[in-house]
Formats: sequence, C-alpha cells, structure tokens
Amino acid sequence: MARLGRPGMSDERKRELWDRWKEGESISEISRAMGKPAGSVFTILRSNGGVVPAPRRRREGHLSVEEREEISRGLARGESLRAIARALRRPPSTVCREVNRNRGRSRYRAADAHDRAWYRARRPKPCLLARNPILGRFVADMLAEDWSPQQISGFLAEMTEPGSEMRVSHETIYKTLFIQSRGVLAKELTKHLRSRRPIRKNKHNVTTGQHRSQIKAAVSIRERPPEVEDRAVPGHWEGDLLLGRGVTQMATVVERASRFTVLVQLDGRDMATVAESLSAKMNELPVELRKSLTWDRGMELASHHDVTAWTGLDVYFADPRSPWQRGTNENTNRLLRQYFPKGVTMAGLTQDDLDTVALKLNSRPRKTLGYRTPATALEQLLR
Repeated sequence: MARLGRPGMSDERKRELWDRWKEGESISEISRAMGKPAGSVFTILRSNGGVVPAPRRRREGHLSVEEREEISRGLARGESLRAIARALRRPPSTVCREVNRNRGRSRYRAADAHDRAWYRARRPKPCLLARNPILGRFVADMLAEDWSPQQISGFLAEMTEPGSEMRVSHETIYKTLFIQSRGVLAKELTKHLRSRRPIRKNKHNVTTGQHRSQIKAAVSIRERPPEVEDRAVPGHWEGDLLLGRGVTQMATVVERASRFTVLVQLDGRDMATVAESLSAKMNELPVELRKSLTWDRGMELASHHDVTAWTGLDVYFADPRSPWQRGTNENTNRLLRQYFPKGVTMAGLTQDDLDTVALKLNSRPRKTLGYRTPATALEQLLR
C-alpha cells in the first residue's frame, strides 16, 4: 500500500504501541515485545509528547477502500465518472472530487487515495492557548520564570473569577508544551521544568498500583519446586535473550545442574517468534531434560503457555530487576560475550553458527564443576 512520508509502523502497530504505553509498559518493554528498536519507540512517543492520542475515526459517509477500488477499476475500463458514480450510487461530484484530488484519471490508485484521505482527515482544533493569545503569552512568560504548570494554573485560579478566559488547567499546559504540533509553546520551555524529561505520561497513564509486567498468568519463581534450588536433578533451565546491535538477538538457555548451554537463533523478539523457536530447539532434548524453565520478566515470553504445551517445560518468571535469581544464565551470557561482543549485530547468524559456539562452551572445563565440562557433567547426571 502506498504511504506518505517515510515508511514506518502501520497504524495498527502504532495503536498497539500507544496502548502498551498507556498500560504502563516502559520503552524497553515495548521495544522487546514489539521487536522494534527502543529509539524507534521513543521517536513515536515523542511525536505526541508521550500523551496517548485519541483513536482516530472516519466520519460517516466517507468513501470506503472498496468503493475506491471500484473507482480505480472503472477508470481502468475507461468508464466515465458519471457511470462510476451511478454504479456506486454516489453523486457524480463526489467521484469527480475524489479523482481530481488524488492525481487524476491516469494516476488514480485506490490504496494511495485511501491513505491520502486518511492523512487529510487530520484537522485538529486549535487548543485553548492558541485560541487565547494573551493567556498563551502569560503561560510562556511564567514557564520561562521557572514556574511549574501547576503553579501557573493555581495562580490564575486564585487571581481570576470562575469562568474567566484566563484560566487553564495544568494538564492543558503540559499537553501544549509537549505536543509540539500545537505550535503555541516553544520546545525550549521544557528546559525550565524541574523534571526536564523529553516526554510525559499524562494523568491517565500513571503506573502507580499497576504490575509492570503484563504477562498473563505468570508463575513466580517463588513457586518453583525446592528440587530446582539444590541442582541435584537435571532438566531445570534458566533463560533470557542476548541482544546484539539493532533488532538482533538470540535466546540463551542454561541447565542449572550441569551448566549445559543451548543457543536459539531468533528472527525477532516478538512473543510468537520466541515461543516457537525456543520450543522447537528445546524439543531436540530428551524428555527427562525438559522439567522447568526460569525466565527473565521480559514480554518476549508472554506466550509461556504455548512453550509449556509444546515442550512440557513448566515456566517460572524471576522478579523484576532481579538478575541474581537467574545467576547461572547471567554468568553464561557474560561468557558468550567473548563470541558475541556488545554492539555487534547478530543478523546473519544461523542456528548452525550458534550450535558451534554452544559446543565450544559445553566442551570447556568449568571451575564450578570441578573442572569437568558441562557436557561431561550432564552425561554423568543422566546415568
């Protein structure tokens, strides 16, 4: 489909991004869940100052994409605009205006016309500070004097009568300041705010009282069986993603008792890709080695029920910001940086490439194993 401007996320994906932001997910969590660089997520959030935009809706009676397809086909057949309008049961003027504003008879394309109509439909009303220049100048002057939006709003409420045109809420000031498309308050005024943050969550986007992870039915590490702790029984694993430059990554999974490592090639960080690829690789192991998996709190394993159904692994999640609860995996990831340094892309790596590195790691003696190799330790545990 033809699109105006630089290519990027579809409207549906942007809506998903804003919904996640509204639910209280951090930029990092959104990045990992959607498989997009954190910088791209931040750019979209900054475009509206971090304030979640209202869902866009088309007015009733607009031309649908199906009608535009019929117009395009009619033009290709050489039909007159009046004949096309009659077939659509639309006024001829509607079809004529549609064709003329979208590159004319010879260059009209339905998808392109539909995108252009969606783009032109953006007609935001002037905000309060734009409609009242005197109030706008007062707010700008006070911000430059390091007054907070709440102080400005409270001061005006005390100094003016109810219903006065010189009253404004602090939320309106914040939105006008951070949503630069409103074109009223200079961006430089954000430097006078105490927080100095580049984007803002409005009052509807607070995370107080919310559980930061949106993983449904996540089972805490605290409910993990005691046998996992003593490392006496093989088949209990710890895992996470190892990230490379750009949107490149692999999954690393380490057996707790033997330190045996499995690496999984991933084409993306979305939950479907991670669950499918991880399950396929873990199913190469014997059933007796597929007892449990303890994962980081990342959204990439939100489809943990699928992993359990496909592999038999009971999935547990570590507490947020508690990497020591998966210390075996964290230590292994540090060893892997010898082969996959930070800042280097993992694009182009095949599963065979990762299996080769895993073999090297599993064939190296480890002090914690009494200088046995992970492969040897695992073999002895399985006897």
